Amino acid sequence: VRTYIASGNVLFKSDRPGDVLEGELEAMIEREFGLNVLVLIRSRAQMRNIVSKAPPGFGQRPDVYHSDVIFLKKPLTAAKVMKVIELREGVDQAWPGNGVFYFARLSERRAQSKLSKFASTAEYKLASIRSWTTTTKLAELLEAL
Repeated sequence: VRTYIASGNVLFKSDRPGDVLEGELEAMIEREFGLNVLVLIRSRAQMRNIVSKAPPGFGQRPDVYHSDVIFLKKPLTAAKVMKVIELREGVDQAWPGNGVFYFARLSERRAQSKLSKFASTAEYKLASIRSWTTTTKLAELLEAL
């Protein structure tokens, strides 16, 4: 088991299905710590695909765009999120992915982004946001396991 930065990223090996582990870990954390937290598990192959299937150029201009990957817990899908996410023209961009959606905000106008409105939706309760830098680092660390 290995952690990466203090934002709930835990890397580990298991032969058990991710969806089963998600429920078991959520129950254990609630039982042991009294915390009701969302647990999302992605395999090495899933993380590899999330990184490799990102929109062209996504995350490659950190001086211009703040890029995030929003991880989704089933039954939530990117198609459902794309119906509720609001975008500010000239600031926000979003693309659906498999189990994620990609969101980029123009850095110089980041305070004007509508991403924060997503936090007030029911869908947000089944999502977890990671920066592109964190996402690619987690993928790299999983490859090394």
